[in-house]
Amino acid sequence: MPEKPIRLTPRLCRAARAMLGWRQADLFEASKVPAPTIEAFEAKPESARMMGANMRALIAAFEAAGLEFIPENGGGAGIRFRERKDGTRDEH
Repeated sequence: MPEKPIRLTPRLCRAARAMLGWRQADLFEASKVPAPTIEAFEAKPESARMMGANMRALIAAFEAAGLEFIPENGGGAGIRFRERKDGTRDEH
């Protein structure tokens, strides 16, 4: 069964930024998604959706910075650093 694509929620977006120590302006620089769009999205309820192209750009920016999104598997979607405690990275 193919993995369900990640749906970035406002909470996951805020959490990813916090993990990286990024401000909204930093996310704009990394993704080129306009800062007002990021700000408005993060202020919305969890059911909010973002345009596909913007969502993909944000996810790509977070992944390029070393984060990995964990798909919902009954326990809810999540995010973590790709680097392992031993300093290696999961390269799949």
